[in-house]
Amino acid sequence: MKNYILASGLLVFLWTGCTPKVAETAQEETVVVTPKQEDENLSPCPKFTDAPYPDETESNYVIYRDFLKQGRYDQSFKLWEKVYEVAPAADGKRTTVFEDGIYFYKRLYSGVQDSLVQSQYEAVILGLFDEMADCYGQEKWVGARKAFELYYTFGARDKLEIYNLFKTYIDDANLKTQAFAINPFTALLVELTQSGDVPMEEAQVYDERVKAIVNHNLSTKTGTELEAWQIVESYAPSRLTDFETVKGFYGCEYYKEKYFPAFEEASTDCDVIREVYSWLKWGDCSKDDPAFAAVIASGNENCVEKGCFDFLKEAQYAEAIKCLVEEAAGSDDKMLKAKNNLLIAKIYYSHLKNFPKAREYAERAADYNPNWGEPYLLIGRLYASSGPLCGSGRGWNSQVVTWVAIDMWSKARSIDPSVSDEATKYINRYTKYMPSKEDIFQRTLKEGDKYFVPCWIQRSTIIRAAP
Repeated sequence: MKNYILASGLLVFLWTGCTPKVAETAQEETVVVTPKQEDENLSPCPKFTDAPYPDETESNYVIYRDFLKQGRYDQSFKLWEKVYEVAPAADGKRTTVFEDGIYFYKRLYSGVQDSLVQSQYEAVILGLFDEMADCYGQEKWVGARKAFELYYTFGARDKLEIYNLFKTYIDDANLKTQAFAINPFTALLVELTQSGDVPMEEAQVYDERVKAIVNHNLSTKTGTELEAWQIVESYAPSRLTDFETVKGFYGCEYYKEKYFPAFEEASTDCDVIREVYSWLKWGDCSKDDPAFAAVIASGNENCVEKGCFDFLKEAQYAEAIKCLVEEAAGSDDKMLKAKNNLLIAKIYYSHLKNFPKAREYAERAADYNPNWGEPYLLIGRLYASSGPLCGSGRGWNSQVVTWVAIDMWSKARSIDPSVSDEATKYINRYTKYMPSKEDIFQRTLKEGDKYFVPCWIQRSTIIRAAP
């Protein structure tokens, strides 16, 4: 067995002599269930019973784990080293010693800035994963765990390699896939499909598989495992909607199921009619389809418009945007300029999933009509929809977007009484999703202080806690 950790006196010195002070923060990770070995199939790696002093080694194991729970990391690490050196497989049925070693070195990695030292810690962590796979025969599961750390902790450098590690595990586990793998795999699936590194046909297979795995586990898990899958549910399905922008990825039935109900609720609203018509057209629905025919008939009766709207109706989004830009540029009517820019923003938001561009044109619309609340309603929706883009769907990074969203809705109702009811509805809905007082306190922040929201948003706001 390769002893990655004890071979480096430098790393031991860094822990015992120069332990960085690492702030404890709430982690946005899902539950990981460690596969256990059957009694008749114990790990071949050194166990308590193989140690020179079995009773002492097992006692050290119990004590270091107690120290770890108490946050006494220096003392815990010293005893962990002793256990790892002679009995890394513990009782032969659990991966605890390896998991704890990974935890120790992740703390160290996050507490230093020196890239050379970080690379040494990274090598230790990845080495522990490799040893875990050798000792427990869970290569595909351990590969997914390693992929998780490569993606979240070390930065996904070779994204296709990490994607394939997750894919190998998901192919093997199928409905038994653990929650920790789904969110990063989904993010990589979308990104690599859009970049052309994953073929659309493969992406279609895993789009369906991810949805089936999530639905299965939501219906079968309980307790903390169910909570983990609920976190996945708040991210993965939303992230997969980016495939709506890929022509031919989904068929007509998908778009009918998702968008036709909006038409049924507001069958004479021209904005709704245009959007639903555009999606059904994009999905190659036949105009003889009863649902599509109903949308067309209502549009002909209530919303006969020419010019740029013809492009939009035909799902020719680039042409529609170009037409609307040119129409606005050729007019001195500020209201027309405002409406055209807001419509462009909606196209970028709903159909092209380009949030920065959507905000840019919504802000232009607001510039042309400063007392119009609609652009700020849309920007608030952009921010509120960014939880899956900026975080895991839940947790701190996904929750702070509610602050800037509520800022926008508050502004909308302060300048435009006509949108007050809708803005208030959004504010009431999303206030409960703000970070908790405990999460704010854990990060040594205070309510009322300024906070810069990162990701694509890049805006300052005020810290507030959920009621």
